[in-house]
Order: sequence, then structure tokens, then C-alpha cells
Amino acid sequence: MPLDLTDAIGVQHAPITAPARIVSLVPSITELLFALKLGDQVVGRTHYCIHPAPLVAPLPSVGGTKKIRNARLQALRPTHAIVNIDENPRDLAERLIADGLQVIVTHPLAPEDNVPLYRLIGGIFNRVAEAEALVARFERTLAELRQVAWPRRRVLYLIWRKPWMGIDRDTYIARMLALVGWETLPAACETRYPELTLDKALLDAADLVLFSSEPYRFLPQDLETFARDYDCPPEKLRLIDGEMTSWYGSRAIQGLRYMAQIAREPTPFPRSNSLQLRRRRFERHRAERR
Repeated sequence: MPLDLTDAIGVQHAPITAPARIVSLVPSITELLFALKLGDQVVGRTHYCIHPAPLVAPLPSVGGTKKIRNARLQALRPTHAIVNIDENPRDLAERLIADGLQVIVTHPLAPEDNVPLYRLIGGIFNRVAEAEALVARFERTLAELRQVAWPRRRVLYLIWRKPWMGIDRDTYIARMLALVGWETLPAACETRYPELTLDKALLDAADLVLFSSEPYRFLPQDLETFARDYDCPPEKLRLIDGEMTSWYGSRAIQGLRYMAQIAREPTPFPRSNSLQLRRRRFERHRAERR
């Protein structure tokens, strides 16, 4: 049966008949290309494409994911460009198409979408066996994750400050968290990455407040400040690796294992005497401030 090589906007692609010259404008896709043993056909990247570190470092950067240096990109004589609906502006993709490049549009919205993504990229660039190896690893890891009866938790996932921003449940990140029983707050949003008002009702509803490492890189001191400014128990606050929750492609396999690991960590309010003491001290401090 022929491979379905239809991309996220319905464009049907054909397998290449000669070595390609690929520019990837999506960091997670750049990593996927190397996992599919296509590194020797990648001629350009964005400066956010940092994995695999030793191999992407020598590659020319054409700019960011939103704005590129088109003359620099064209000088690389690419045949293909890979973009993503969330990460790259539509007019950028349209300009590349007008310039004669074969543009492959991606848009994974759930972890399960990695399977057709592997097959799409592997099929276009004649790496079918490598793609199927990734599919097998991904499906095995996902099946292991789904065998566990994860306890339900409500989580507030923060991606930015000034203003505070979170995620809607209609996002790849939220669906990755849902695999371990973590339901994101607020329950309904007008946009996929909403600005948030961190009031008491929202913070009280959250079992955990997660501070992502990207796009804003939250640090431990940010959690300390947050706990003080919002009278929030420190035990509810956690740093979380944004690459593991938001990067699709080959990184998603490691991301599934990461989610299993952090979901098995102690609940926000363990019953040990030392943590009970810490909580009493926090409550006393909060009462004094009032």
C-alpha cells in the first residue's frame, strides 16, 4: 500500500528521487531529521534548533522561527523547507513556496500525532525503515504509560510571566500532561495560549503549579518569589522541562518517559513530619502577613 505523504494542510508530497537540501524552521523537527539519519541533508536551521547539540552547531542559522534572513536561506540552495503551523507565520511559508521550495507543513496536536509525523518525514526522504523504528519505540513507550492508573491532578502550567500565560487543553502540551492524569487549568480558554489572572480561586483549584523551562525559562528563584507574592504553598510549585512536554518528533519518546517519572514523584502535600512542619511554618507566616 502506498504511503500517505499528506502534510498538515493537505498537500500531497512525493518521495524524493535525489538527495535533498533541507532547511528546518522547527527545532523539534531538526532533531527528528537527525534521528532519521538525514543530518547530511540538513543545510540550514533556526538558532533555536539546538539538538542534537554537537551535530547542529556547524549548521548555518537563518534566523528565528518567526523571522528569517531570506537571502541567507536562499544562499543555501535548499530544495525543501519544513515548517509548523504554531511556530512559523503563514506568510513565511507562503514566501518559501513562492520561491520554489517544497514546503512541508507540520502540526502535531497530540502525542499520538508523532506516528504519522515520523512516517511523513521518513516517507518523503526515503527513511521508511528508520521511521518505523521510531514508531515502534514510541508506541511501546506510550503503551507502558497507559498501563498505569494515574491519579487525577489539576495543574496550572505557566509558560510566561509579565503577563502570566498558560495553555488551553487543546494543545499538544495539555494532551501530553493528560497521559499521566494531569488536567490543565483553566478548563476552558478563549485562546490556546491565554493570558491568565492568577486569583485565589484559580490557585486553590490547582494541585500543582508547573513552571516551564520554555519559552520563558523559569528558575528556582521564580518559584520562591511566586510563593511569597501569591501566598501559595511552596509544595505546590514545580519546575518542568518544557522540551519534554512540548517537543514532538523523536524527543517525544523521551518525553513520555519523563512524564512517567515526574508523575511518580510525591504528591504536593506528603504526610512526612518534616513537610508537615514546613507547611505549618508557611501557614503561620501567611497569617502573620495578613
